[in-house]
Amino acid sequence: MTSRPVLLCAGSLHHDVIVDAPGLPRTDQTLVGTGVRYAFGGKGGNQAAAAARAGAEVHMAAAVGSDDAAIVLREALDAAGVRRTAVQTHPGVSGMSVAISMPDGSYGAVIVSGANQLFRPDAVAFPKRCDLLLLQSEIPDEANLFLGRRARSDGVRVVLNAAPARALPREMLGLVDLLVVNRGEAADLLAQDETTLDSVQAARHLRTMGAKAVIVTLGGEGLVLAEDGETCHHPAQPVQVVSTHGAGDAFIGALATEWARGAPLAKAAAYGQAAAALHVSLPNQARSSVDDVQIRARL
Repeated sequence: MTSRPVLLCAGSLHHDVIVDAPGLPRTDQTLVGTGVRYAFGGKGGNQAAAAARAGAEVHMAAAVGSDDAAIVLREALDAAGVRRTAVQTHPGVSGMSVAISMPDGSYGAVIVSGANQLFRPDAVAFPKRCDLLLLQSEIPDEANLFLGRRARSDGVRVVLNAAPARALPREMLGLVDLLVVNRGEAADLLAQDETTLDSVQAARHLRTMGAKAVIVTLGGEGLVLAEDGETCHHPAQPVQVVSTHGAGDAFIGALATEWARGAPLAKAAAYGQAAAALHVSLPNQARSSVDDVQIRARL
């Protein structure tokens, strides 16, 4: 098993504004919040940072704008130990999001993509000895397709977190070694009602669409893994939840690292679940301290 795998994460970078509020506002309603914080985000950035904390050598391919937020985003990548020579700068605003965190730990968010939509995949060089390409759906499909084709031709595994959910090109699914979605995203991809979705059948159905393996995450109910003709449910680790914000990214970054080390996918998924359990049980300021030693202690 490789001790320090090399990952290329191509995806979004967002400057996040997170407010604490009693709930989500209705149309035309103004709620009084209780707190605000600013954070490094974007599914690409979050997953890259999680993979680096889990022990991978992570190279970030992304785009930022020409504004002050770009400085904050670059510094955050440095602080997380993520290599950023492939981060591009384009005129205009950097990506950002506004998230509402509620007392029960749930949240809702709105993103503005900004420079992420200007990302040029043709300007990206894969790092030497690249073990895995990690993608999400917060950059254009054309960029993911371009990089997925490169990875396939170079024999590099591809993990796609198809979030936020949108119709995926059939070719993209055929380039994917592992597709990761949550229950709602699986329902959207299959044009089904989330409330009646059978997660096991959904994972099997998504796999027939082209991906070699599929994981449907179920929050506190665990996950379903479909690979090699078998579909299994993996329960979540029981924890006291502080906030679920970012749990999926923590899971995927850790899973990708462990899989790239050479672990079987089921064991890599368990490693990712341990990382996610740590993430949701810790206050925000402590989450950046999670590392491989702490994750393995929960296995």
